[in-house]
Amino acid sequence: MVSENDLAKLSYPQAPNMVTDSIPGPKGQKILEDSHKYESMARGGGGFPLVFDEGKGATIKDPDGNIYIDITAGVAVTSVGRCHPRVLEAMQSQMGRLMHASDISNTRRTELAAKVSSVMPQGLRNNCISYFTQGGSGAVETAIKFSRKITGRNQIVAFHGDYHGVWCGCGSLTTGDQYRAGYGPFIPGVIHVPYAYCYRCCFGLEYPGCDLQCAKYIDYVLNTPYTGADDVGMLIVEPQQGEGGYVVPPPEWLPMIKDACEKHGALLVADEVQAGAGRTGKMWSIEYSGVEPDMLTWGKGMGGDMPNAGLSVRKDLAEKIVESSQPNTFAGNAVAAATTITNIEILSEDNFALVNRAAELGEQIKGWLTEGAGEIRTIGDVRGRGLMVGIEMVSDKETKEPLDKDSIIKIIMGMLNRGLVMVPCGRFGNVFRFMPPLVLTTEHAQKGCEILLEAVKEIESGGA
Repeated sequence: MVSENDLAKLSYPQAPNMVTDSIPGPKGQKILEDSHKYESMARGGGGFPLVFDEGKGATIKDPDGNIYIDITAGVAVTSVGRCHPRVLEAMQSQMGRLMHASDISNTRRTELAAKVSSVMPQGLRNNCISYFTQGGSGAVETAIKFSRKITGRNQIVAFHGDYHGVWCGCGSLTTGDQYRAGYGPFIPGVIHVPYAYCYRCCFGLEYPGCDLQCAKYIDYVLNTPYTGADDVGMLIVEPQQGEGGYVVPPPEWLPMIKDACEKHGALLVADEVQAGAGRTGKMWSIEYSGVEPDMLTWGKGMGGDMPNAGLSVRKDLAEKIVESSQPNTFAGNAVAAATTITNIEILSEDNFALVNRAAELGEQIKGWLTEGAGEIRTIGDVRGRGLMVGIEMVSDKETKEPLDKDSIIKIIMGMLNRGLVMVPCGRFGNVFRFMPPLVLTTEHAQKGCEILLEAVKEIESGGA
């Protein structure tokens, strides 16, 4: 049982607490101006009007002293909260012993590999070899290279709406226009197919009467002559989509995808960089389906306050990878490894109590938002699992026309001015995502829902 009182001690108790008349405040504004002078705005948060100065649990403070409830977790990263005392202790202890080891074995790296293996989903649990990287993009790049070596094939199947990183290889799998336009050509051999986005079914059907046509289509592509998918080595999928709109597929979908892969002889790679590490109420979102992946990419919430990510590969497959064929100088940093070990321990202790609580709190959040949506004409859909909840905004609930960008920005600013940090995602940029640290208190969760609904109502009434 996770104590609400213990969780509350991890965050600033006064959140939200706004001390400036607008966001950004004067100090924050100066820092943003300097940032635009010296930093590339190609980065993800370049245009966001907020500066982080301090972080504690599920709350953050800006340089002007405003304190916010954090519903972003650094884009689903700080699962155990920012600056968790146990994590800080592990980092400080390790820093006095060893930090960098140049891709050579170190005690914490090896300990981490064993720890990761012990919490993998069935099929990989205590039956995998892990390759370490600094971020999710590196993990997916490695999956591309390893799958080609293991299978002797070069084609890859990925999904519309999936996000797998923005490097040249993994960026070829990602479908977001802003990540691709003007950056091509990308690697050849990538086949994109529809995801099970039931709210906006590309076939114009409704679940369950659709008979899972989206899954049957993938089987058709992989296992029918003359589709061009004759050399597929891997299919990569987010078991719950992240940047594509926090989309949850029907329970039968992934098992059907796995069957199609096995018939073709392709590996199934689960990208759990955003949905993993307990975010959806299970350690890995693929566990909801019962499907056993051949490989799994992880990152974000595993490393938390320190960048750490990796690819875990089933042992019999990993035996085909040539020694020293994928060097990575900064992989397995001892401090990052110590941090990740501690994060896993916090998430898994008491039979994954914090993860189980995320499942329960997520249902409460969906309940509060669904109830509030009844009075609001622009909330079209509330969906998700655990603390990975999407709120899709529309201008019309019947036509499902996405809410315009200006209104989305006004809602973001309405939340910021009330002390709530939340960011959108989705194919139309119209899905607000509830992805807080798993240590978010129930009180802060309810307050966050109230602020979101207030900001939306303000826009609908013509305010802001």
